[in-house]
Amino acid sequence: MRDYTNQITNYIQDLTDALNKLDKNEINAFINTLEDARLAQKQIFIMGNGGSASTASHFVCDFNKGASFGMENPRYKFICLNDSVSTLTAYSNDVAYEDAFVELLKNYFQEGDVVIGISGSGNSKNVLKAIEYANNNGGKTVGITGYNGGKLKQIAHQSVNANVDDMQISEDIHMILDHLCMKTICNSRKNG
Repeated sequence: MRDYTNQITNYIQDLTDALNKLDKNEINAFINTLEDARLAQKQIFIMGNGGSASTASHFVCDFNKGASFGMENPRYKFICLNDSVSTLTAYSNDVAYEDAFVELLKNYFQEGDVVIGISGSGNSKNVLKAIEYANNNGGKTVGITGYNGGKLKQIAHQSVNANVDDMQISEDIHMILDHLCMKTICNSRKNG
């Protein structure tokens, strides 16, 4: 049998170190943004590419069901911009990939809605265009990033940055962020 225990130990240690460096104030502000949107009955749009697209879909499930089930109104109104493969590929093919999210956003976005972009590098052009559109049309924007946050950290109103130079660990942290926010909101509702 091959022995990968050293690599396993190193990965777990790198993930632990990155988790310990997270800015709890950024996370707290993000949780407040999510709850403020719910209470104001605003929509929350979320998007990403690749692994970040999967995380965006997971956020939608965890909040539209996990954090909303059994709750009286107002409930969460999460919409994932990367979940309609047919619409996403139609815009990508017929217009441009970098316009796919912003064009979808134009169908539903209303002033005061929240738009969340997930990008490990912080430099995904299709995410940046959607964030810029929301910024210019009265939205509240959040960038969830890795590495140094890239341009997304600079242009979003709020940021939650994993601040680690590793795409997989960044994506791990973004998924943990989803569960951390959901559990915090659900537990505070039970206890408060």
